[in-house]
Amino acid sequence: QVQLRESGGGLVQAGGSLRLSCAASGRTFSSYTMGWFRQAPGKEREFVAAIGWTTYYADSVKGRFAISRDNGKNTVYLGMNSLKLEDTAVYYCAARGTRMSPPPSNSYEYDYWGQGTQVTVSS
Repeated sequence: QVQLRESGGGLVQAGGSLRLSCAASGRTFSSYTMGWFRQAPGKEREFVAAIGWTTYYADSVKGRFAISRDNGKNTVYLGMNSLKLEDTAVYYCAARGTRMSPPPSNSYEYDYWGQGTQVTVSS
């Protein structure tokens, strides 16, 4: 069983930046594919970014967000720059027990999920 814990969410003005972190349990973190998804009120959960052997981004965040990982700390990060009002959502970290390239963007491909962290972008 893999446990995931997100942190780093908060309130930020449009154009600002945040960095989300997701700490994972388990001894084989380096073999995981890690993803970030988000869900805005009244909308379905959507893919944001993922990292396996390579990275993959949703078109809506490409060039603004960056996913990275530190295998020594069992942590994946999501750096978010030039935040927009439409980035407001609960952000979820997800893990799959195999490292893939390209990493998947479908939520059903992931086996473990965190509880989410709220990101609110204000005008």
